[in-house]
Amino acid sequence: MKYRNRLYQLMGCTFLSAALLGANANAADKVTFVSQGGAWQDAQTVAILDPITEQYGIEIMQDSAPDAWPMIKTQGTTGQAVWDVVDTPPLNCVRGGQQGLIEEIDYAKVPNASSMPDAYKTPYSVAYEFYSSVLAYNKDSLEKVPTNWVDFWDVENFPGKRALRNHPLATLEAALLADGVAPDALYPLDVDRAFAKLEEIKPYITTWWTSGGQSAQLLFDGEVDMLMMWNGRVSAAVEAGANAGMSYDQGILQSTHLCMIKDSPNPEAAVKFLNAAISPDLQANLPLHIDYGPGNPAAFDTGKISEEIAKTLPSYPENAAKQAMMSYEWWASEKGEAAERRWLEFMQQ
Repeated sequence: MKYRNRLYQLMGCTFLSAALLGANANAADKVTFVSQGGAWQDAQTVAILDPITEQYGIEIMQDSAPDAWPMIKTQGTTGQAVWDVVDTPPLNCVRGGQQGLIEEIDYAKVPNASSMPDAYKTPYSVAYEFYSSVLAYNKDSLEKVPTNWVDFWDVENFPGKRALRNHPLATLEAALLADGVAPDALYPLDVDRAFAKLEEIKPYITTWWTSGGQSAQLLFDGEVDMLMMWNGRVSAAVEAGANAGMSYDQGILQSTHLCMIKDSPNPEAAVKFLNAAISPDLQANLPLHIDYGPGNPAAFDTGKISEEIAKTLPSYPENAAKQAMMSYEWWASEKGEAAERRWLEFMQQ
């Protein structure tokens, strides 16, 4: 049965750090695990975190941070780490590793990663789940449904209130796709071209959202007619009663990774937790609770994920073929960091 998300989950309520105590209340191993809150963190709690406590005896303290990078930098540079494992975009893991803030993974101690393609791993992180930045729309307010970013930018044929994410990742890609760039020819990003295209749509954007919960609330309340959203947030809004839809056409396929803070309080338990979290059996639980694809493709071989559910996932082959795979390596480069700085200037103009 699908995981039923309540409306307060859509608002991205911050998790209070809490111990998830399972059968082994005297567990010697413990970690502080950080994710992004909202419906996503609720789903992984049921699918992965609770079972880890029950099966492996690891006590898990949870925290949430929609943008973990500032805290990763603070904890790493001050040498006062309080987090152990972070669920965050691989961009943060890669640049954190390059700056000595994230531990390099000894994959000999993470056997569950052996079934994952090399493209799903970095020296500092391993894929945890796949999601997509997609075009979502309000069925109640639109006479004509947009299906891709070309339609989103077409304000004459598709009038209505619009929202985009206040962040360059995926937003620059969407602008280039709207301007006719093929999904497999996006990188290296033509940053000048992307910002020129964004200047065209900027006057029609009523909201630049900053969290997944905010985007879901915009859709649920009907405050906008179409917007960029993460596919799982759209599904959660629909389950909560929103008359909405989404399209994988020209979506941007993304992932979050697990990485470990340098000199964390519980380094050995962090490695055990990371290995458990990417096990095929627990990874296969994820799509049963939220419409995100498992980070470990071996999860599809467990028999837990039905064909019906698999077809709704962003990483399902037919859906993936319609999308562009984000290059976090490019975003971690000097040009990617320059694009992030330029984004701040763009939003201030």
